Formats: sequence, structure tokens, C-alpha cells
Amino acid sequence: MKIMVKMYYFVGLIFVMTLVFSGCAKDDADRNDPATLRVLNYFDTTLPGSAEEAARVWDAFEEANPHITIVREDLYGESYHDRIAACIEERQFPDIIFAWPSGRSASLHTGKILKDLSPLAARDKLGTVFSPAALDGGAQAAGYLGILPRSLTSTHAFYVNTTVLADAGLTAAKTYDELKAQVPILRSKGYETIILGNQDGWVMQECLFSLIAGRFCGEAWEQAILSGKAKFTDSDFTAALEFIQSLYTDKVIARTTLLIDYGDVVTQFAENKAAYLIDGDWRARAFIPLERQEDILVTLFPEISGVRFNDSSSVIPGAGWGISANIRNKSPEERAAWRLIQWLSGRETQTRLLSTGEIGIPSRIDIDESALDLEPLQKEVAKFAREYKTGTAVIDRVFPEAVYSSINDGLQEIAMGTKNPGDVSFTAQNALDAWRAKQ
Repeated sequence: MKIMVKMYYFVGLIFVMTLVFSGCAKDDADRNDPATLRVLNYFDTTLPGSAEEAARVWDAFEEANPHITIVREDLYGESYHDRIAACIEERQFPDIIFAWPSGRSASLHTGKILKDLSPLAARDKLGTVFSPAALDGGAQAAGYLGILPRSLTSTHAFYVNTTVLADAGLTAAKTYDELKAQVPILRSKGYETIILGNQDGWVMQECLFSLIAGRFCGEAWEQAILSGKAKFTDSDFTAALEFIQSLYTDKVIARTTLLIDYGDVVTQFAENKAAYLIDGDWRARAFIPLERQEDILVTLFPEISGVRFNDSSSVIPGAGWGISANIRNKSPEERAAWRLIQWLSGRETQTRLLSTGEIGIPSRIDIDESALDLEPLQKEVAKFAREYKTGTAVIDRVFPEAVYSSINDGLQEIAMGTKNPGDVSFTAQNALDAWRAKQ
């Protein structure tokens, strides 16, 4: 009997200790220890309504979290970037920093100044409410999740003119084979199939070829080439270029698009010159307040037979918030900082930014854009992010200028028939090798 009593006591003690420790682990993220956060905010205080915005965002957070004190510095434009440069030089950083995933914020990422937010995002299951492309650390300059983006930009969008298609007795093509079959039907009615501002060298590369390269080469293909594990001359990248060549030989894209200026292409599309337009998602703003917005759909380039990554798009994460790497893990400051970042990236905040036009595609997927007072094309673009599961690289955002310029030129030379895909692959690899040799 004594043995049994001791056993029950021992089991009971383990049970109580388990509850205590599991409770501690569960509550650790929710503890309300006092903390002070220094924040560098990118914000134009001269704008009308800036005081109301500050009250709506920052004052409301402090009211909801009285244990957290915010010491905020609002800067905008070059003043902000100068402040970042000074912080890097002095090695003194705010606790919370507004930043971009690359570009002028690249030094914050590559210098490992920002904490990796992936463990915090995984712990709080942000993958259930954020787009996978937004949480892809590989899309940021350091190769990890240095900021939590509040928006996404797809450099590719496939705009569909339903008026033109209806006149030709067609509906939006779902596959490339369907698209190719529509060419003679559309031509018989006097329409082009796809137009884009192809006169400008960057357009084909950024708005279509980056997507095609991602579909043929897969996730993180650019990192494999940058690291030397793969080459531009490999078969998958060359096959992507061959597909671009087929667009011209199949007359899906006419060579005459090389004469279309980027500034004119939206007007031509709005005037029903073509069934489809390829551009970035940002271009939807050019149609507003076009009366025929409801006749235009925004979707992805059709599926390509034999390609594994048809649910991808070329994506650039938007700006967002990061935490200084100097903040200790599981400290009161880290808990407070992460709570603030989630507040600043919350559904209410992103919904408001979407409503005001400050962002086009929210990084969250739990926003009901149909319930908002938006232009029809704004709604199309906002829901567009749910059409792709994978965000792949944009070539001119990850490779040096010598490399992406050679690809830009090569894409136009393929269109003109003066270079073949193998030549363009070879030239791009030579440009990369020459750039490496100078580093």
C-alpha cells in the first residue's frame, strides 16, 4: 500500500510539474513584462492626416499594450536612408526598423543586422494567414526572413480583355496550347493575342521571362546560379529561353511589339487592340478610373505543358518591419517587438492600406477584398496573390547589372531572330563569370 501511495504521489507530482512547465512554455510568448522599444519609422509627417494615422496605429497599440513604451523616430525619403547609413556606421540600431527586402535596405540584411523572424512566424502559425511568398526568406537579401512584408508585388500579371475574347467567341486561355490555338481566331477578327511594352528592354525580362525562368528552373534557381552550383547554360534555363522564342514563332506575341513603348501599351489594350496584356500588377492603377474595368481580369500566364511550377509567379516582397539582431531571444524586448510587428502587419492595418491604395496586394490572405469599397481592378489585383503558391526570383533584382542587361538584350535579340537561346545563355554566363572575377 505504501508503495502504491508513493507511486500515486510521484505520478501526481509529474502531472503537476508538466502543467506548470507547459503553462510557462505556452505563456512565454504572451507575457506582459515591461519593455521600451526604439522604432525607426518610414513616414511622411507632412502629409494631411498624418497625426490621425499616428493615433490610429501607434497610440492605439500603446493603449492596447500599456506595458510597452514606444520611442518612435519618423523619417522619410533620403533622411531615412541617411539615418540607416549612420546607424550602420555607428553600429547602433533601433529595436524595430522599417525596411525593404533588398535594394537600399540590402545592407541591413546582408550585414545580419536584422533578426531572422522565421522561428517566431512558425511558432505563431503565420503561414495560415500570410501568403507563402511573403514568408519566403529566400526572397530577401540575406536569404532569411529579415522583415515581415506587408505587401507583395508580382512583376507578372496576365490581363485579360473579356470584351475582345467575347467578340471572338473565346474565353480566357487556361493552358499555353489553348492560347496558341486562339491566335488565328483572334487575328481573323483583327486582334493581336498578347501585347506588352516590348520596346523597353526590361519589360520582357521582368514581366514575363522571370516568371518563365522560375517555372522551368524551379524555386531558388537564381541562388544555385549565384553560388556556382548551376549555370545559365544549363538545359532548364536554356529551355526557358527557347519557350520565349516559341512565343514569337507561334505568333502568340508579335515581333511588332518591339515597337510598342511602355507608356503606350495600356492605351492600346484599353482600345481593344489585343486580347491579353502582360505587365506588372502595379499597372492596374493605370486603368483606374477606366469605365470598362469590369471587362478586365487579372490572372497568371497559362499553364505550360511539362513544367512543374505552373503555380508560380515572379514576386518581390514589399516593405515591412524587422527586429534588430541585438535583441535577445525570448527577452521582454523581443516579445514586445514581435507583438508590435504583428500589430503593424495585422489584418486591420493591411485592410486599411489596401482601401487607401497604399498597397496593391496585401501579404495576408485572410482579407476579404470583395467587402471593401475598391475599384474592380483593385479587387482583381488584391485577390491575384491567392492564385500563385510560389514566388520566384525577378532577374534584375538578384543579378548584377552586367548580367541582367545581357539577358534583357538577349531577349530582344531572340525576338528579332538575331540570336538563338543558346547564344543568350552563353552570353549571360560569361557576364556573370566576368563580374565574379572583379569581386
